[in-house]
Amino acid sequence: MKLIRTTLSASTAMAMAFIGSAAAAQGSAAADSGQPGEIIVTAQKREQMLIDVPQSVSVVGGDALERNQAFNFQDYAKLIPGLQISQSNPGEARIVLRGLNTGGVAATVATYIDETPFGSSSGQVNSAILAGELDTFDIARVEVLRGPQGTLYGASSLGGVVKFVTTAPRFDNFEAKGRASAETVKGGDMSYSGSAMINVPLADNAAIRASGFYRSYGGFIDSTGLGGSDVEKNINDSKSYGGRISGLFEPTETLSVRLTAVLQNLNSDGATVVESDPVSLSTAGRGLTLSQYVPEYTNVRYRLYNGVADLDLGFATLTSVTSYSTLKASLRDDQTVFYGGALGVYSDATGPLVDIGLVQQTNVERFTQEVRLASPESDSFEWLLGGYYNHEKGAIIQRLDAYDQGALTISPLIPQLFDGATSSKYKEYAAFANGTLHMGPHFDLTFGGRYSHNDQYADQFGTGLLAPPTLDSTSKENVFTWSVAPKFKFNETGAIYARVAKGFRAGGPNIVPPGAPTDIKTYSSDSVISYEIGVKAETSDRSFGIDVAAFHIDWTDIQLFAVINNFGVNANGGKATSDGVEFTATMRPTRGWELSVNGAYTKAKLKEDTDPLVGGRDGDRLPFVPKFAVSLNSDYSWNVADDTKASIGGSLRFLGDQQGEYSAAFLAATGRQFNVPSYTVVDLRGGVDFGRFSLEVYAKNLLDTEGKTSTVGEGNFPFGSVGTGIIRPRTIGVTLSAGF
Repeated sequence: MKLIRTTLSASTAMAMAFIGSAAAAQGSAAADSGQPGEIIVTAQKREQMLIDVPQSVSVVGGDALERNQAFNFQDYAKLIPGLQISQSNPGEARIVLRGLNTGGVAATVATYIDETPFGSSSGQVNSAILAGELDTFDIARVEVLRGPQGTLYGASSLGGVVKFVTTAPRFDNFEAKGRASAETVKGGDMSYSGSAMINVPLADNAAIRASGFYRSYGGFIDSTGLGGSDVEKNINDSKSYGGRISGLFEPTETLSVRLTAVLQNLNSDGATVVESDPVSLSTAGRGLTLSQYVPEYTNVRYRLYNGVADLDLGFATLTSVTSYSTLKASLRDDQTVFYGGALGVYSDATGPLVDIGLVQQTNVERFTQEVRLASPESDSFEWLLGGYYNHEKGAIIQRLDAYDQGALTISPLIPQLFDGATSSKYKEYAAFANGTLHMGPHFDLTFGGRYSHNDQYADQFGTGLLAPPTLDSTSKENVFTWSVAPKFKFNETGAIYARVAKGFRAGGPNIVPPGAPTDIKTYSSDSVISYEIGVKAETSDRSFGIDVAAFHIDWTDIQLFAVINNFGVNANGGKATSDGVEFTATMRPTRGWELSVNGAYTKAKLKEDTDPLVGGRDGDRLPFVPKFAVSLNSDYSWNVADDTKASIGGSLRFLGDQQGEYSAAFLAATGRQFNVPSYTVVDLRGGVDFGRFSLEVYAKNLLDTEGKTSTVGEGNFPFGSVGTGIIRPRTIGVTLSAGF
């Protein structure tokens, strides 16, 4: 807690400085709604100004997303302090906030699309890496809520929540816009994208809004055989396409109904993984290559349908949120080196006698219903009561086969290796309450609690040489989470707050791989208690603002991911802590010029050894959590003519070194963990806006940095190399936009 006490003193001093600054500027005119800094968020499930929310929240608006060409996780993570992404495939990403990551298969950060949870709360269906990489075209904003959000958002939000807020239909105007882009990546294929949106008022109280997009990303990784033979160029081509449609209806002055459908597909011809040196993780001498014997692919499909109804009862607003969603992910993964070596049909000297591939299909079907009753705004007390129901069905179907060399026909040399499936069910019931007590014009106390009950069931069966035992297992849990947050608002644009909160991640039945003990049929929930203090403040003319938060988190009964015979199993293991500081500072020195810097210092580490199968030791850093991360952004725009505006901007992001996934085998062989080196990425952008039309040019990763985003288990690659996920090399592009 030393970090919290030290930062409290610094934060208090900073707050006092802002009081003086604001007082000196009292003669300035009050800013109108919509001015920089007056940001509306829905973090507490009601619309509030950001300054009034007693917790750490970052917001990136739709304009900033488009300006930065930020349409996926890797792009907009650089705009949000403390948000880390571990990724090796489009559509497969692990989101990390405040250092809470151990490589488990259940998510530590919940993903929401508007009012609807997306993905899964269960650990049976790889929810940690199937986070929902929603395309951000025509998104109103992305809200990132840091720290446990168990009171209002339930399970799997112990690290925080990433919330995509889509643009609602508008009654007042017809709107349409379109964008088309082309770009080239160093050493790879061309990329192209197109997107369009239309908003149509149907009446004074009804409107519809629809958008669609298509993005084709050129590959840049080459597949090679042993010794660099049989080169296949640019194997990691990918594409993403989909759309959204939303209707908003207000049949009476007191009733509002919004219906939304979200559809998206992400298809990749290969992982964004390259072979790297096992010690330095460098690709020096290798280039961006991958020894591949079985062609790989990843296909992910999202479908989400939801309805939100708000009824004003006078004394309160009754809200119903109903959703149905499906997620389907299929992949084929080359396992020739790992299983070929174990079965004696592969060596680095001779190559494979047969090729071995894993085909996997993951299916998630989810229905949720939430009902809330919320009081109107009040100067004395505001309250919210709610109930929540979640029903999920999941399945993972796997097949491990040996193929004739260079073909995808089943080889007669090796008997059937594995063919099996796991099915699961998850039900959750919850009741929650949240309230804010206003004790005078400056001091508020926000508090809440949530009681959750979940029932889970899983069964597995399989046939073949490596088949696991046939098992079925059940689990039940009751969990209470809570939060308390006092806030002192020292003027209209500044506040200091503290927050203590509990979050959890549901346990469940286990999937037992071949060779594993059968007494690990269940694993327990893990939980965190977070202590946070922060300051949000701006000068009254909004030319300078700062948002600083310090935190300490205690994490117990951590869910971990152990690898046995290249299959994963869930386990609980020990404790961890995470201490850190996050900050954002925004400056507007002159008209048209905005500067911002954001960053995070995070010290997250284990407090006990994990299970030996996992390979984590007391004092080890938590995986893919850099101690330091800093981003600098600058944008300047000016009028060239009456209806013409030019702009130029750039950003720099530094990510400190990180520890890779825990690996018991690598630890036994080397006495240490993977270390992922630090890297710096520079982006530039510029454009001209002619009113209805605009032209933008941009360069991403201008310095062609080889940044690593993940590590893939050793033993899967020849000559002792390891796989590392990698960011895209230098990319230069142009975008033409039109709006009406």
